[in-house]
Amino acid sequence: MSNPYKTLSLTDAKAMSQAAEAFALQFGLPFSVAIVDSGGHLLHFTRGDGGAVGCADLAINKAYTAVAFGQSTADLALLAQPGAPLFGIQHSLNGRAVIFGGGVPVLSNGNVMGAIGVSAGTVEQDVAVAMAAMAALETGAADAWSTGHSPD
Repeated sequence: MSNPYKTLSLTDAKAMSQAAEAFALQFGLPFSVAIVDSGGHLLHFTRGDGGAVGCADLAINKAYTAVAFGQSTADLALLAQPGAPLFGIQHSLNGRAVIFGGGVPVLSNGNVMGAIGVSAGTVEQDVAVAMAAMAALETGAADAWSTGHSPD
């Protein structure tokens, strides 16, 4: 029986990871890049030589957070500030929730198909590397993929 629910494939994950690694070279940092499927299970992971152990864990948890909530971790960061509607969300997911940029869900027709998490640089660098990976997926996908990240 075939699975009617679509998710990222290993081929998708490898293409995303390859694009992230290539883009990350400009920063000269050993980035960790994690890609999870629609269930939040690790599909592909890479860590640059000498990459911090903490960055590996953060990349995986950023991807998990993005798929669990269907939003980028950068957007969640804004919603989790004191007085904001999701204040305290960082304590969810058994401590795995990450609420700063670098995690981006992969959406197709409004459905979460998986996510990418990136860690090693500044929040802006992590987001840029994740978006480079998303662009590679968008150019190679026949489906209507989107980033799940608001443009501002």
